[in-house]
Amino acid sequence: MLKDVFKFVTAEEAASYVNDGDIIGFSGFTPAGCPKEVPTAIAKRAEAFHAEDKEFKIGMYTGASTGDSLDGALARANAILFRTPYQSNKDLRNALNSERAPYFDMHLSSLASHLRFGFMPKPKFAILEVCDFTEDGKLYLTTGVGISPTVAGLADHIILEWNHNHPKELNGFHDIFEPKDPPHRLPLSLLTPSDRMGTTYLQVDPKKILCVVETWRNDEVGGFSPTDEVTDKIGQNVANFLANEIKSGRVPSEFLPIQSGVGNIANAVMASLGTNPDIPNFEMYTEVIQDSVIGLLKSGKIKFASGCSLTITTPVLKEIYEDLEFFRDKLVLRPQELSNSPELARRLGLITINTALEADIFGNVNSTHVMGSKMMNGIGGSADFTRSAYISIFTTPSTAKGGKISSIVPMVSHVDQNEHSVNIIITEYGVADLRGKSPIQRAHEIIDNCVAPEYKEMLREYLELTGCCHTPQSLSACFGMHREFIKTGSMLSTKWEDYKD
Repeated sequence: MLKDVFKFVTAEEAASYVNDGDIIGFSGFTPAGCPKEVPTAIAKRAEAFHAEDKEFKIGMYTGASTGDSLDGALARANAILFRTPYQSNKDLRNALNSERAPYFDMHLSSLASHLRFGFMPKPKFAILEVCDFTEDGKLYLTTGVGISPTVAGLADHIILEWNHNHPKELNGFHDIFEPKDPPHRLPLSLLTPSDRMGTTYLQVDPKKILCVVETWRNDEVGGFSPTDEVTDKIGQNVANFLANEIKSGRVPSEFLPIQSGVGNIANAVMASLGTNPDIPNFEMYTEVIQDSVIGLLKSGKIKFASGCSLTITTPVLKEIYEDLEFFRDKLVLRPQELSNSPELARRLGLITINTALEADIFGNVNSTHVMGSKMMNGIGGSADFTRSAYISIFTTPSTAKGGKISSIVPMVSHVDQNEHSVNIIITEYGVADLRGKSPIQRAHEIIDNCVAPEYKEMLREYLELTGCCHTPQSLSACFGMHREFIKTGSMLSTKWEDYKD
């Protein structure tokens, strides 16, 4: 009996082991597979310390974003010493943008190896959600893997949340593998999305398991906004572009694996790929598997999906659990060091589809910062895939704030993906193919095909400001549209003469 071997405690007792200044690595990737009870108890412990005017903050490593019981609770408790690598919680976003929660953005594929290399402080605790475990230290993870293998290996102590809402029969859905560090690293051997490299469980030293907390909690995965006319049109433009690439011979007739970001645009893209008769049945090699992918697996349009997490709403996850044998040979979950590996992205020939916050007329993409200064969520895995893609696609609605902001500007206010890595930009108006084009050719391609009609002439006029040069950029006016929005609340009133020297 496990209770004869390991110490079973309440979440509050588990949290009592954590002290001010401790560093914790958490399981999961998005809210999927994240611990819930113990982080909430740690937040309450922090609040109790603060009520006595005592310091209490912890350092946090996660796979990506988490649920509100983790990021939200600790942000509201002012309990964050530092946080990386990605987040999407409103309270945490407010805390980091007000400098109450120091945050540094990282490529998701890099975090595990950087921890092992000693580039950042090692975690004292790993808090992991499992659906089952054994006396000899075999841990069976739930719906998200993230950085679990690395933090479990580095931590002095492991706290388990044994979540009985996830069936033990998830055993078999994971491919747990951790590469050796240089100079002993070997090539990653995956040749197709359905190949496996590792084990179905995470092996740890059972002596490191400090305690176990039993839980019965659903993943805190919220539903995404339904698709609308704009996102549906973006999805159709993506599918039609890829269908044309197949017809032209630039993409193999059997097609290539797809990587897709998360959100309502990604859902619209997947829906369009699923219904376009010129798109063959395909595989996915991605980080986040969301509801739309499950529907396409059921229909047979997607043959296999490899990811780091099942970021699935509770009703859809229940459907999966009621039919696990159907999905057993169609899904695999891996650590993000594998799911987001640039080596594997290049080898598999991924077609990558990610979302831009804004893009500029030369092809640079801002994925993270509103008006160049306020962090939205983080870079996530987009650059892991983009730089190594067979074709890298970025999608964005052409405008925001009811048309007061153009998503296409002269110069992005923050650069996450530079022009050398971005092949295709797609909005509801069309497709800009940037491959093999000079900066000025890219600018015309983007303005002609992707910019909202009300901003086209404004951006064409911008190109004339600096005269003839390789990249016609005016350092005095390049942020004129941003400055106009800050001043008046709309980019539509931008007049370039107001921003020239």
